[in-house]
Amino acid sequence: MAIEIERKFLVDKEQWRAVQPAQGVRIMQGYLLNSIEKTVRVRTKGNQGFITIKGKTEHISRVEYEYEIPVHEAEELLNTFCPKKIDKIRYELVFEGFLWEVDVFTRPNKGLILAEIELSDEHQIFKLPKWVGKEVSDQAKYFNANML
Repeated sequence: MAIEIERKFLVDKEQWRAVQPAQGVRIMQGYLLNSIEKTVRVRTKGNQGFITIKGKTEHISRVEYEYEIPVHEAEELLNTFCPKKIDKIRYELVFEGFLWEVDVFTRPNKGLILAEIELSDEHQIFKLPKWVGKEVSDQAKYFNANML
């Protein structure tokens, strides 16, 4: 079983500007199913397409299965079944040996910047970059599926 263990943080916009990479990748995503118990997400990420199934979040962990699909099929699914979509630019940075994914939202919540780090266990220790602010891992309003 695939388990995603993820912590999520708000980003200090001023500090972020100093380290923001020159290029990110555009992500467009929508949800075919969104309930407390499970979500089914469709996403385009650059020129790739994905379908992802996630289980109920328990603390900061949940079951996750992700499969690459042809990008044109992901676009068709988004356009046919997802009237509301999230549009964001994702940047990736490595800090102290950990990959940080930073999402700058353009729709909805234009201007919101969130940073995520995936861990191998819930108690794993890591250092926070100075551009990372308040932790929001347990705040449902910052789950992508709840932003629509």
